[in-house]
Amino acid sequence: MELLWNLLEFVAKAAIIVFAIMLVVGTIANAAQRQKSEKGELQLDNLSASLRQTVARLKLKMLDKKAAKKAAKVEKQQAKRQHQQQAELPRLFVLDFVGGMEAKEVDALSREVTAIIATAQADDQVLVRLESGGGTVNGYGLGAAQLQRLRDAKLQLTVCVDRVAASGGYMMACVAHQLVAAPFAIVGSIGVVAQMPNFNRFLKKHKVDFEQITAGEYKRTLTLFGENTDAGRHKFKQDLESIHQQFKAHISQYRPQLELERVATGEFWTAQQAIELGLLDKLQTSDAWLLEQAESYQIFALRYVNKKPLGERIGRHVSAVLTSLREFVQK
Repeated sequence: MELLWNLLEFVAKAAIIVFAIMLVVGTIANAAQRQKSEKGELQLDNLSASLRQTVARLKLKMLDKKAAKKAAKVEKQQAKRQHQQQAELPRLFVLDFVGGMEAKEVDALSREVTAIIATAQADDQVLVRLESGGGTVNGYGLGAAQLQRLRDAKLQLTVCVDRVAASGGYMMACVAHQLVAAPFAIVGSIGVVAQMPNFNRFLKKHKVDFEQITAGEYKRTLTLFGENTDAGRHKFKQDLESIHQQFKAHISQYRPQLELERVATGEFWTAQQAIELGLLDKLQTSDAWLLEQAESYQIFALRYVNKKPLGERIGRHVSAVLTSLREFVQK
């Protein structure tokens, strides 16, 4: 009997291993078939419903068992009425933008903006919770242009800054009809910077020649490995000043009340200081601002989510299966 039992246990484990292998192969085949079409997707979360449920659960937990049971029935009826009332309200779309140096996140933002413009109604509005210390001019310039699309569509745009909106981040934030920031958030830094090392003396010391051939007087003003000239530095400085002028013109377009020469020095300020300078309109966290809108709007969080690469998804599934198998066999 013991031999028979061991044999049955062996057969069962072997069958599970075979099933697991077939599952992995099937997962790979299925993922490969869908990989071409699955680049990403838009996800919509009803924040109004989540807020109501959270408040209801908290109220019930503060009651004793008998009172909670009675209150739950009342809450269920009220929730149904509130849902019907909410459905008649205009919508508030909430977008989150956390930008890096190259502002690659603008791609997802553009898809979210397109979706809103395609479905928005006259009284709807948009909140962008923005966080960025800035980065490339072209990347954040494109980000600002995406937010301008919302204004062009006649949608009220509010930007909330809870931590930082500096340089390119402020370039985007100032597009809003209303700019709100938490008291100790960092804003400003309306300036342009560029820097690079130069290894020319190092190469000369080690008797390494560096040749750079260009067509066009200013094709390359400063270089990493060549010998930089005063003329090249001057032209590079001119280019930075030109971009700075464009940056200031952009800020002035959206916040004409600013004393531009006072704030366009590259400095940054806390929101408490910045509001006195006219860089923003209100001191408030994004959570507090949203709570104020809860009775007047249906609030939805919209985000574009990129699909994970095929190899990463398969690896995660395979790893999980193999871990489960190893634990089972060890038993």
